[in-house]
Amino acid sequence: MGEPEVFPYDDPAFVADPFPFYKRLRREGPVRRVATVRGIEGWLVTRYEDGLAALSDPRFSSDLRDATDGRLLDLLPSAERESFLRSMIRVGPPDHTRLRRLVSKAFTARRVAALRPRVQEITDDLIDAVAPAGRADLVADIALPLPVTVICELLGVPVTDRARFQEWTDDILGQEQHYDRDVVDRAWRRMWGYLEGLIADKRGHSGDDLISALITARDDEGSLEEDELVAMAFLLLVAGYITTVNLIAGGTATLLAHPQQLKLVRDDPGLLPGAVEELLRYDGPVNPGVIRFPTEDVEIGGVRIPRGDTVMIATAIADRDPEHFADPDRLDVTRTENTHLAFGHGAHYCLGAPLARLEGEIAIGTILRRLPDLTLAVPFDELRWHVASLRGPKAVPVTFTPV
Repeated sequence: MGEPEVFPYDDPAFVADPFPFYKRLRREGPVRRVATVRGIEGWLVTRYEDGLAALSDPRFSSDLRDATDGRLLDLLPSAERESFLRSMIRVGPPDHTRLRRLVSKAFTARRVAALRPRVQEITDDLIDAVAPAGRADLVADIALPLPVTVICELLGVPVTDRARFQEWTDDILGQEQHYDRDVVDRAWRRMWGYLEGLIADKRGHSGDDLISALITARDDEGSLEEDELVAMAFLLLVAGYITTVNLIAGGTATLLAHPQQLKLVRDDPGLLPGAVEELLRYDGPVNPGVIRFPTEDVEIGGVRIPRGDTVMIATAIADRDPEHFADPDRLDVTRTENTHLAFGHGAHYCLGAPLARLEGEIAIGTILRRLPDLTLAVPFDELRWHVASLRGPKAVPVTFTPV
């Protein structure tokens, strides 16, 4: 199929808006050879129908050990590589089923709904701190501390440790264009050591939190291995906030850049849940998508893909597929048919989706309600964005009438 198409991560125009590039790729074929960040080559699946089918197909594995490209394993932190590979996000059944069952009760719709008053309280406190100033950075002041505080309280992680694990997370996940193995390994070792210490402390001082419950599953029930316990704590802590930051900050910025849609939401707060779904579809935090590895030769869109090849199921591109969504490049907060793939699909569907939706709805709604005359302090196209697998603005400076 010729030379792979290279994602132009060094092009500021692509980083600011990758969708024209994606649109061209989808027009040229439903499955394309591409080279993504750090030169990893694979197949890009761009159509909604094909992506949905692949995410539901048990022949597609998320385990990096099923990949024929050994460079993917080399990108993992060397110190705890085997433990990382046993994480719930990487293993398949039966281990995935066992691990997911241990934590799924904490993220049911009913459990998450019970968190609504606390999420609202945290959001109000954060806005109270900036309201008199008439200016803020939505990322640093609201979108980041809200989900971090919520997940810390849910897991039983001291919020006072937030700055430390955020720094380590940034080092682990923030190696966008210039990968530095030493930085990743050092951050991973510090995060792993921190979590081991936290677990040891909780063994002597158990609380009503999710990590304490996992310790019980490990020590009393034998449902977890020790490295699985630490890997689970790492996954829940990092995944519990990193994408929600981008949903809140990026979603609010997108609304501010679409005045008519912004007015609809302001005039009718009942549109908020649907608006969050539309923001997830239109420009969600996972971009361009998720990687899978076929455990046997497969065919997608008429293209044969060998076992072990890297397959990028491009959920962000699929969510703008005109064969599935009417007028897909238009933001429409009143859209009713919106079966987007921003949270994935199938066995690895995002466990924290109900919590992310709740936090997005409360944060965006409260920001719009409590900060009058809210406007971007810089043009939308001048915002700087994270690239590669997690998309979101690095900062969203805004101004408003001081309250």
